[in-house]
Amino acid sequence: MIGIKARNPSIPAGEVWLDISRLLYRIFRAKITGIDRVEIAYAEQLLSSLPEQTRFVAYDYWRGSFRSLPQPQTSALIRDIAPAWRDGEMRKLSRRSFKALAGSIFTAPVVPRYKGGPRASYINVSSHPLHLVGHVGKMVQRTGAIFMPLVHDLIPLTYPEYVPPNWGDQHRSRLKTVAAYADGIISNSMATTAALRDHIPQLPIATIPLGVGELMAPMAAPFRHPRPYFIMVGTIEPRKNHLLLLHVWRRMVKIFGNNAPDLMIVGRRGWENEQIVDILERCSGIKGHVRECGVVADGELARMIAGARALLMPSFAEGYGLPVAEALAMGVPVLCSDIEAHREVGKSVPEFLDPLDGTGWMEKILDYTTDQDGVRSAQLARLAHWARPLWAEHVAAMLDFVARVDPRRPVVQSSWSRTMLATSVRSTQAMKPASAVSAVTSQRIG
Repeated sequence: MIGIKARNPSIPAGEVWLDISRLLYRIFRAKITGIDRVEIAYAEQLLSSLPEQTRFVAYDYWRGSFRSLPQPQTSALIRDIAPAWRDGEMRKLSRRSFKALAGSIFTAPVVPRYKGGPRASYINVSSHPLHLVGHVGKMVQRTGAIFMPLVHDLIPLTYPEYVPPNWGDQHRSRLKTVAAYADGIISNSMATTAALRDHIPQLPIATIPLGVGELMAPMAAPFRHPRPYFIMVGTIEPRKNHLLLLHVWRRMVKIFGNNAPDLMIVGRRGWENEQIVDILERCSGIKGHVRECGVVADGELARMIAGARALLMPSFAEGYGLPVAEALAMGVPVLCSDIEAHREVGKSVPEFLDPLDGTGWMEKILDYTTDQDGVRSAQLARLAHWARPLWAEHVAAMLDFVARVDPRRPVVQSSWSRTMLATSVRSTQAMKPASAVSAVTSQRIG
């Protein structure tokens, strides 16, 4: 297990293949989620730090194989995503990128078979398409690639009541793929690592906190609103505990009327959220004080967080809790549930509350609305000592781990490659001493 920083960091000797199967799926639909933003950050950092070694691959669901994507078009698309998402131009980018990539994706070649030399590293940060155990296994065996997945959480297995029923089976298939074929695992938190140890005890794990993007830097212009407001960011689903806040807001509006603060809810509607949606759509007691904003571009989200009295995160379970890190990176206070992932990200800065304590949440929200007793100011003082995790550090630590990990499997070369290698060695023996021949052989077989 390693942390975010490593002494004398190494980089892999061979190509680095980043799987962007999920990202392409989301881009062509002009919708980006939290996991997609992680994938974008990986792609940007790899293009910046290893432009000559980075390649992009995706799984072709129609033909059942992994494909090497055209490098110039894909790299250009990656560089365009963040500005388009920040400025709310994803639909235009989606149409433009589909025209540029659609034809080349269907003609993209299969990822190359191993033919000797340094092995490629296959990096997967989204879990697409890791549920296809046999297909992933065939690819890593054929290519000899070092397989390194990023696991965000094990919530479908540890908290199955919070996800759709079929998610548990799909997540088990992903972990089966990881257990059978991965050479190591990237984990986003100690909480996720501990859960992984219960399922996959034999693999090395690097625990590396996720970074916070530049869009969440502290200089965003605050969102203007007539009343003090709080913000909650995340998919509308039971695990995020929107119900607690909606009941708190109904009570505050009943007690304080128009003097009650407002709540901005950012995120798409998810699954099994009927009660939450019923309150949002039909509860007259919160009208005018609770606003469902849906999915917003990162630029707008940064402005909304910057103007909030605090970010609210009452989740029952999280693998990491990226909104907590993003709010703290912007200098905005956080009230969050007292769970391991939030304590790991926020350290001693946020207010930690029981996710079932509605009265406690209401009292803290009122404290942070006016700061009459200096409670909010006290968190801002603690926040001055909190260090923002950087994507550059995360990716550097990931590459160091990949470079140092011991591969689990010997590479399997094609008969053509073995023949060519033997021929090359024989022809070299006539010109070089035995020691030099050994060096050539070692270099070629990696």
